[in-house]
Amino acid sequence: MLTSEQSIVEYKAGRVVPDRLTQNTHRHYVEYAEKMLGVYRDGLGQQRRALHKQVEAIFANEPDCPVRRIEAFCKLLDDASEFQTDPSGKSAKLRLEVFSRAARLHPLVQEPDRLFEHEERAAKERIAAELGMPWDTIQQSFYTDVIAYQQLERFAGYPDGTAFLSRYNVAQLQACLYRAESMTVTATRDLKTIVRYAKFAKLLHEITRVVGSLPADVEDVPRVAGILPAGVEGVPPSNRGPEALARRGRDARDTHGRDGRATHGQAAHATYRITFTGPASVLRETRRYGVNFARFLPALLACRGWSLEAVLRTPWQTPAKLVVSDADRFSSHLPPPEEFDSSLEQSLAEKFGPTRDGWQLIREGEILHDRQKTFIPDFTFRHEDGTEVLLEIVGFWTPEYLAHRRETLRQFRRHRILLAVPESSIREGATITDNVLVYKTTLKIAPLLAALEAARSAAKQGSEV
Repeated sequence: MLTSEQSIVEYKAGRVVPDRLTQNTHRHYVEYAEKMLGVYRDGLGQQRRALHKQVEAIFANEPDCPVRRIEAFCKLLDDASEFQTDPSGKSAKLRLEVFSRAARLHPLVQEPDRLFEHEERAAKERIAAELGMPWDTIQQSFYTDVIAYQQLERFAGYPDGTAFLSRYNVAQLQACLYRAESMTVTATRDLKTIVRYAKFAKLLHEITRVVGSLPADVEDVPRVAGILPAGVEGVPPSNRGPEALARRGRDARDTHGRDGRATHGQAAHATYRITFTGPASVLRETRRYGVNFARFLPALLACRGWSLEAVLRTPWQTPAKLVVSDADRFSSHLPPPEEFDSSLEQSLAEKFGPTRDGWQLIREGEILHDRQKTFIPDFTFRHEDGTEVLLEIVGFWTPEYLAHRRETLRQFRRHRILLAVPESSIREGATITDNVLVYKTTLKIAPLLAALEAARSAAKQGSEV
């Protein structure tokens, strides 16, 4: 990630506008990017400072490239590189040894005479012989503990220039979040991935379900000029701007209806608002907690059906708002989430279909949450009468995993949850409760439908009491 010093951001009317390279304005930057990648690919053995100077030279005649942008390019190239390092401190010891031996021969000159008789080349050869290593080796190891002098050993790089520029756009967006005090994500898809990575980033969060709302990509979410979908990734002009946003909203309403429920057999995904807060908002340690926001961002960008709104503290200690969504087409370097966690889940979804006998199947459609504990079942089954039953499938298992799942189900026992477990995990003599489905290799549709109907009947009886 970039440092704060490499961040380029504007604050306009209370909105945050991070630096972004776009096709319309910066198309020629793709050629620059290929040249920068070439510098590092061909630069094995060169010092970091020499590589940075070559990158700077590429933009010598480019009027639209501030110094911070060049520094950001160098940082991203360095992040994809491995440099010679000296964790044991050998370079400092070597310098002390060489300087101590050279001090006895000073002053050193290029051409000796009667007054100054110690020649530099001869002194180096003498010191190298005393230390038992060639002078070239000594010179290469002399400053490996100084970042600017470290030599490039390996460059993993980026697939191409366009991918590198996309990474730059994301990095500038991440750097904005260093100043974030709070962040809210509204999501309809890939809920499990979003929550999982939020936990990996150690973000404190509160989850609320938005009742009666349309999916996130239908909402009239305000956009900030400069982060509209006009990036290097290539969004046609017809898909940008307020008119396109309104058009997407009308199209989505045609599909989902005014109440947000799916029509034409399409599953309606529940909308959730995930609010991330923590030390940044309580203790004003915005930089430390903001880094966690930034680490979470690439995972969010790889998901679908989300919008993000963050409140940042400007250098003038005033609040400003950053708004972005999946419609802005930022490209994450992380792969998109898999549709299914296992072949078992995929097989069930394919056999059951979108709807069957009045039941609609929705993949990971609900988030159950209790304080910082969250549980996202594999499937939600929604009946035409409004009854909802959740299904969690246990595939590969260990005794510890099953114990953890049982504890989770106890914590969320007020919900109607079916648990599908492999026959091999059932201990001899164990009692099989009504909410447990046992399978051998795959889940059968008939017993699943029977369990769903039993849960629906129980729900009806409970409502009549």
